[in-house]
Amino acid sequence: MKRIVVGMVWAVLAGGAAAHDPIFGLGPHVVYQGGIEIAPEVHVEEKGPELEVEPALELTYGITGDWAAGISIPYVWKRDGVAEANGLGDLALFTKYRFWRHDTLGVQQSAALALKLVAGTGDSRTAPPVGSGATDLVAGLAYGYESRRWYRWASLRYRFNGRNSAGFQRGDKIKLDLVGGVRPWLTGYREPDTVLLLELNLEHGFAHERHGRTIPDTGGTELFVSPGVFWTLRNFAVKAGVQIPVVNALDGAQRPSDYRAKLVLEWHL
Repeated sequence: MKRIVVGMVWAVLAGGAAAHDPIFGLGPHVVYQGGIEIAPEVHVEEKGPELEVEPALELTYGITGDWAAGISIPYVWKRDGVAEANGLGDLALFTKYRFWRHDTLGVQQSAALALKLVAGTGDSRTAPPVGSGATDLVAGLAYGYESRRWYRWASLRYRFNGRNSAGFQRGDKIKLDLVGGVRPWLTGYREPDTVLLLELNLEHGFAHERHGRTIPDTGGTELFVSPGVFWTLRNFAVKAGVQIPVVNALDGAQRPSDYRAKLVLEWHL
């Protein structure tokens, strides 16, 4: 009975808060059992003359109240300063399992495991390539704290990159994300809701290889500070943010990121 009362109080006080996740990091949120999340999004990344724009459609289904799975279908447009290419990118299948949840008055804490399989379905022969030509696996662990006013998340992900048919293998990548959020105006469930986010995104990539030999001027570390906003109205949400590089420790003569940006629209059915 106590858990039921706490859950009811949480639902009344926090409204749609449980549906919030970071923009660039990984969060523990899962779609409710039988629910469907439709999320068209676009990701933009620029490095000097290099520009990549990747719109994608992400579909997620709630298998249980703690387990969800879905598919991401991307389309990639690239410019490397010399040539342009576009086409369907690498299809991804993903799943997330929330293995821990603790509700108290006005506060929910949870943790989840996530897996993503990125198939090499995009064309890696274009110049520049719109696909990797290899199968990659991403494993992640996420923690979230959500209250009426404050949010915080932490996540750790490791990407195991595969080798393509030409013997080329991108280096594995580690991502660490620390995120804080605040709801500046306390609103009711049927009213528009705004959460401001500030993320700290650390990425470390290992050197690329070709036929087992290390490729110079690859790998290294970048750190981004990423302000963003999460705006919701009942079952519809808009997520937008920009990653601003503040630390560049890339190996050799590599061009660092100028910026990255992301916009996501979400519908829960």
